[in-house]
Amino acid sequence: MTIDYAKARETMVEQQVRPWEVFQPRVLETLARLPRERFVVEAHRALAYSDLALPIGHGESMMKPVLEGRALQALSITAGEDVLEIGTGSGYLSACLGSLARDVVSLERHADLARTARARLQAQSIGNVRIDTIDALQWDSERRFDAICVGGAVATIPSRFLQWLRPGGRMFVIHGLAPAMQAALVRPADNAAGFQIESLFETELPYLVGAAPVPQFQL
Repeated sequence: MTIDYAKARETMVEQQVRPWEVFQPRVLETLARLPRERFVVEAHRALAYSDLALPIGHGESMMKPVLEGRALQALSITAGEDVLEIGTGSGYLSACLGSLARDVVSLERHADLARTARARLQAQSIGNVRIDTIDALQWDSERRFDAICVGGAVATIPSRFLQWLRPGGRMFVIHGLAPAMQAALVRPADNAAGFQIESLFETELPYLVGAAPVPQFQL
């Protein structure tokens, strides 16, 4: 059976993403234009536009389309901004960020996922996304960004992530304990001590490696 991916893409936007209160025109246009099926492994390509978290290897998965849409809307990225993505994964959200921003740096700890994502981005002629193969929890840089998108959950929000934001910057992150995690928009506090958290909605996402809660031992 031949799948009409263009029609499936339109249906995803209108029947999944919009009902989840994603209304920003630039975000909807990006989701309606980018071929999500090109970022899904062949075995799951027919499910590219389903309301599912599709596996990408290493026990990890793509976010559901509705979650990707909400993350992009929350960040409200403008065309002149620089973005840091933590967790490249399939490269699809990287492509969305690249379509919305001036420049994107994406960090991926798995070399094979990074290589595949680079090839996928190149095939879509997206040249403003750089993927570095490194664990974000070990990474450091003098560079600062207008927005950060964290592609995996964290038990607690690492303060080091906030150090990479420019003044007035913001970070989308999912934090807390499963199954009641909170998606949040986080900004550095005005007094430069700590940060402000705006809770957006409840969801669940696999943890970044190294960011899961510490097991509690009971006697």
